Amino acid sequence: MKFFHLSDLHIGLKLMNRDLMEDQRYIFRQVTELAKREQPDAIVIAGDIYDKAVPSAEAVELFDELIVGLRGAAPKAAIMLISGNHDSAPRVNCFRSVLAMQHLYLIGMPPQTEDEQIAQVTLEDAYGSVHFYLLPFVRPSMVKSILGTDENGVNFSYDETVRRLLARESVNTAERNVLVSHQFYLPVGKQAEEIERMDSETRTVGNIDQVGADVLTPFDYAALGHIHKPMQVGAKQYVYCGTPLACSVSEAGQHKGIRMVTLREKGTPPEITVLPLVPLRQVRILKGSLEDVLKQACADYVTVILTDRVDLDVIDLQERLRAAFPYLLEIRREGLRTANYELEQTAEALRDPYELCSSFFQELDEEEERLLRDILQAVQEVK
Repeated sequence: MKFFHLSDLHIGLKLMNRDLMEDQRYIFRQVTELAKREQPDAIVIAGDIYDKAVPSAEAVELFDELIVGLRGAAPKAAIMLISGNHDSAPRVNCFRSVLAMQHLYLIGMPPQTEDEQIAQVTLEDAYGSVHFYLLPFVRPSMVKSILGTDENGVNFSYDETVRRLLARESVNTAERNVLVSHQFYLPVGKQAEEIERMDSETRTVGNIDQVGADVLTPFDYAALGHIHKPMQVGAKQYVYCGTPLACSVSEAGQHKGIRMVTLREKGTPPEITVLPLVPLRQVRILKGSLEDVLKQACADYVTVILTDRVDLDVIDLQERLRAAFPYLLEIRREGLRTANYELEQTAEALRDPYELCSSFFQELDEEEERLLRDILQAVQEVK
């Protein structure tokens, strides 16, 4: 069984007000060509189809172009997509039953009633069945009606919510199983603060959305979305494939690609091959004096960090840089500041709403800390 694993398309994204539609179309054409060449049995997209819950008409048209291209390139492939935290789950869920007849599975909502299970697609190959469990991004409030609350009437944590949802499934571990999920899975023994996150990712207050990766154990492969940098979650077979295109300056220099996964007989580790995706324009950070930077003129997306230690008495500084870098993102100055990095880090910590409230209330017990996190997360979701 061979399938493609992608995630976090973020169609409609702007990079510092630069429209990336042309860049995304360029990448999607490569995805289509690779699908035509490799003829996978399935194509899995693990959430964040769009960058906004209500995407623009242009973003929807580009998504339609991608799906039509994939169906034409690999007509026998099952195409599976789940909603991410950036998507509108009900919108993604529209026409779900009709599309499934065309082997196109768009799953926007987690189970909503007691008799509903996580959406499942089963494919067959020479080694038997492969069961794909399609679990869209889930907040505890979304499944409160079927999971209930804790003894205090409070929603379960993200971790407990995902565990309870998966516990409702009868996963046949004698056969091969793949989980497609869009959550923040934390490797066993790691703290959330140890995981490198990209500036383009949405983070929750106090990392309350973390889920222990040990919950993935019943699955032969986990096709994960949400983290924008390619990453394994402890084990080789639990994988964040990352974005197909850099979504922020913090992703400068990353090598993007599709994870092509081959599953053979049960018990054999999956074979994972990275199929590189080459962007129309790279995202680069150029640091140095004005004159040194200007010598590196290019047509990439560029953040310029000027290190000149004297004030640059150059009236046309911006014009010169924009002429050298037509896709200039920003200009920063470093040389004239004597930064106190300790104070900057303290200030950054205080901008975290949870840290700010904790410092105000000072001594909080465990239950009060949990309540504070729930309140701040509820406010963040309303915003």
